[in-house]
Amino acid sequence: MNMDKKSETENLIAAAIDAAEDIRNPLDGLIEKTAIDPGAPFAPDVLEPLASLEKEDRATFEALRAQLKKAGCRMAALDKAIAEQNSEDGGRGPKQADILIALAQSAELFHSPDRTGFADLDVNGHRETWPIRAKGFRRWLAHRFFEATQGAPSSEALQSALNVIEARAHFDAPERIVHIRVGGLDDRLYLDLGDETWRAVEIDTTGWRVVDNPPVRFRRAAGMKPLPMPVPGGSIATLRSFLNVQSDTDFVLVIGWALAVLRNRGPYPVLALAGEQGSAKSTFSAILRALLDPNTAPLRALPREDRDLFIAASNGHMLAFDNVSGLPAWISDTLCRLATGGGFAVRQLYTDQDEMLFDATRPVILNGIEDIVTRPDLADRALFLTLEPIPEERRLPEAQLWAAFEAERPRILGALLDAVVHGIRELPETRLAKLPRMADFALWATACEEALWPAGTFWSAYCVNRDEAVEGVIDADPIAAAVRAIMETRTVWTGTASDLLGALAGVAGERVAKSKTWPDSPRALAGRLRREAPVLRKIGIEISFAREGRARTRTIRIATTLSHSSSENDGVGSSAPSASSASAAKSIPENGLEAPPLRTVGDDADGWADGSGRGSTPPVRGNSFKLNSGTMADDADANLCR
Repeated sequence: MNMDKKSETENLIAAAIDAAEDIRNPLDGLIEKTAIDPGAPFAPDVLEPLASLEKEDRATFEALRAQLKKAGCRMAALDKAIAEQNSEDGGRGPKQADILIALAQSAELFHSPDRTGFADLDVNGHRETWPIRAKGFRRWLAHRFFEATQGAPSSEALQSALNVIEARAHFDAPERIVHIRVGGLDDRLYLDLGDETWRAVEIDTTGWRVVDNPPVRFRRAAGMKPLPMPVPGGSIATLRSFLNVQSDTDFVLVIGWALAVLRNRGPYPVLALAGEQGSAKSTFSAILRALLDPNTAPLRALPREDRDLFIAASNGHMLAFDNVSGLPAWISDTLCRLATGGGFAVRQLYTDQDEMLFDATRPVILNGIEDIVTRPDLADRALFLTLEPIPEERRLPEAQLWAAFEAERPRILGALLDAVVHGIRELPETRLAKLPRMADFALWATACEEALWPAGTFWSAYCVNRDEAVEGVIDADPIAAAVRAIMETRTVWTGTASDLLGALAGVAGERVAKSKTWPDSPRALAGRLRREAPVLRKIGIEISFAREGRARTRTIRIATTLSHSSSENDGVGSSAPSASSASAAKSIPENGLEAPPLRTVGDDADGWADGSGRGSTPPVRGNSFKLNSGTMADDADANLCR
């Protein structure tokens, strides 16, 4: 009897196990079923466990939801059905977070390459793009919630909803590049006007035009101000009356730099302005910022650490730093990375392992009383302008100056856009005889120049500026200056770093040799020489390092080259560009024949003003261009107020 009861119990247990195995999880294989039948998730026996999964394990639910969408399920309808199921089960209305998530369905989500979540919003008939964590998106979502419920969401519900929306942007949305102020797509450039309707200027080989919904995405950082609606028919000569430039060469460089700012990729040379008090350095910087990338804080103090500098770069297309008294080595290196492209990584706050990455290439303006750029690597990436003081009788009140500039700003911007159109069309065929360090910048400025002045004008001005920069860097560095002094009376010097350190100290003098900037060891001297070698090579001084003898003693050899000319031929110091530098070819013929000589700066005045190149009167300082409006003073310095 006992054996019969035991056998009966075992049979009942086995039957229960078999029955349990027959009851499968309705969510198993749901993805495969949905691919065949998109309505499979709406079955009652599937919808209930989906609703339970959303409440109990939101992370797993979101992963499953993303797969269902890829399989072809109509997610808006499924979300609504799940919300109704949860409402019936709870006996109460949907939670605030669920309502917010449902309202966000009308936004088009995507993520950037750095995995930041974004949303395209339809606001009063135009598209706006906001980071999901930005105030703009939060305000839009809260407004939608108020329209739907006549109430305000709690901070907890809003935060929970943002977490889910951001997860969908990461895992369930496409990737797009997001630009700030200037973007590019398919050989077209787009300039964000920054206005309330989020319009942009589209620029291609056929011209420029204002478009309502550009195909690229822009984001609006704090402080961005709108650009004026550009007007065709203007002249860049008008801009000169607002800038304290002393020569045609300087003005050519400023326009070349401005055209680079209107491009969506670098490198961007650093524009370094120097001059004594009253030379309108701040006004110069502010006018360029207002013309190309206006901001509520156009001029700022130089940041004190890399992190702050890259944060500023990630929130503005252009940076302008005012009254810089000196550049520490670390910030000089950071500006080099901003000019030619580079990144910065720092530990993300409140985490142990996560990093925050910044990657930016930005145009930068530096102004100060002294020559602040002294390190060779940054000097090779910079344009140098020295501003002369403005006499008191030539000053204008600031309000009067800015009123005149605002009246001309749309036409000046239109003239720059005309040059950009020409540059896009000519860039594929543009060549230079030799490529400098900032090769892409030089090619772009050369491609644009014939819309403004004769071919070769920019290249000549750029070569002269680079030559002057080399001399300035050598004069600012005691080691480079001492090496140049030693080699003035010989052609070769060979010895150890210790020997050279003593020889240089004898030339520089005791006061300089005891200063903080003087290397304190032969090893430090070798490092300084490697840094200064590129600029010394441009004045015909070659430095090489070797090991000699059985002891493999390290030796330094300094030699002067027998011949060198302008900066692009390892030379410096000419007061005008050499024949080789002035003859940069706009387009090198395929047959290899030498291109005809190009005109240099100052060939004619009318060619500068309207790009015709047919004038006969050479430009004269202070009255170089024909102004369109006739309202501005003839003297280029007259309208500066600082």
